[in-house]
Amino acid sequence: MGILSNRVEKEEIKGGDHIYTYRAVFAYSHHGIYVGGNKVVHFTPKKEESSSTEAPLITFDGMSDTSLSCPTYPDCGFRLLNSGVVLTCLDCFLRSGSLYCFEYGVSPSIFLTRVRGGTCTTAASDSPQTVIHRAMYLLQKGFGNYDVFQNNCEDFALYCRTGLLTVDRLGVGRSGQASSVIGAPLAALLSSPLKLLMPSPVGVATVTAGMYCMSRYATDIGVRTDVIKVAVEDLAVNLGWLDSDEEVLEENKASDEQIVKL
Repeated sequence: MGILSNRVEKEEIKGGDHIYTYRAVFAYSHHGIYVGGNKVVHFTPKKEESSSTEAPLITFDGMSDTSLSCPTYPDCGFRLLNSGVVLTCLDCFLRSGSLYCFEYGVSPSIFLTRVRGGTCTTAASDSPQTVIHRAMYLLQKGFGNYDVFQNNCEDFALYCRTGLLTVDRLGVGRSGQASSVIGAPLAALLSSPLKLLMPSPVGVATVTAGMYCMSRYATDIGVRTDVIKVAVEDLAVNLGWLDSDEEVLEENKASDEQIVKL
């Protein structure tokens, strides 16, 4: 992978890699975790039950709930009902798009050179075995409700690679794409008063670009202070995904474990 592009070939990726591909003529990117065996676990809006007479539901990722069967892998497209986490083959994940590999542990200077968000992070990655375990666990348990800004496909892949969870649920999630969408208008807004002080359009553009990059850097999970490490087995409890009955069972289980320890 070079400075300007994270594009890779299929034979270069390995189990546990965070991969992505662009959709809608580079309008946005879709992210997932490569788990080996030509399979990818990724996160999309939940598949809802619908009548057989209704038209297919098209998700944000552009995947139809009634998409055609993969001719190569019978288990391609596997997901639990009402879960957004899906297992597909690499070719179906890419849908003829190019393959890119998300970078971890990059330096701040490298991070700031990547003008587009959703390509790298300063945060360190956990081991491939841990990453694959998280992805496969969430394939069985789900990853909550899909949200473009707070809980999207990139958030899923970032969690699988790092185990980091955002404490402030009202703010922007871990996604670099989301911070870019929010950061660009914010930078333009903050720099607009400078037009009165800087007669040169180049000067204003430079300041706006600088503010945009710094806003992206400030929301990167590698430098944020509102993230914590959460085990995948505890994720549902931390995010409040359990219903009331399940919460009671979890509390009873915790109480029993405490009694045994005593």
